Amino acid sequence: MDQSSIAWQNRAHFFAVAANVIRRILVDHARGRQAAKRGGSAIKLSFDQDLHGSSTNELDLVALDEALTRLGEMDPEQSRLVELRYFAGLTIEETAQVMGISPASVKRSWTVARAWLRRGLDGRDP
Repeated sequence: MDQSSIAWQNRAHFFAVAANVIRRILVDHARGRQAAKRGGSAIKLSFDQDLHGSSTNELDLVALDEALTRLGEMDPEQSRLVELRYFAGLTIEETAQVMGISPASVKRSWTVARAWLRRGLDGRDP
C-alpha cells in the first residue's frame, strides 16, 4: 500500500475523516480570504437556522470553527457530531449509525451542541 492511500477501518472512520477535512478546507479558505482583505468582512455560509438563530441564515465560518474547537475541548463527541451533521451533511439517522449511538441520543446531543454553539456565536461565553 502506498502512502497516499488510506485504509478505511469502517464507514464511521471515513465520515469522521471526511467531515474534518471538509471543515479544514472551508475554514482555511475563509481565513485566506479574510487575510487577503486585511480586515475585510468574514466569509458567510448558509447554515442550519436552528444553530445560528438568525433570520439571515448566514454564519461566520471562522467563528464557527473557533466555537467548535472550544466545544471539542469540553466534549469531543458533541464536536464530532456537529462535524458529521454540518460538514458531512449526515442526517440524524446516518449520524447515529456512524457514531454507534441511537437516533434519540443524536437528537439530544445535537440540541445541546446547537445551544452551546449558538451562545458562542452570539458572542456570549458558552
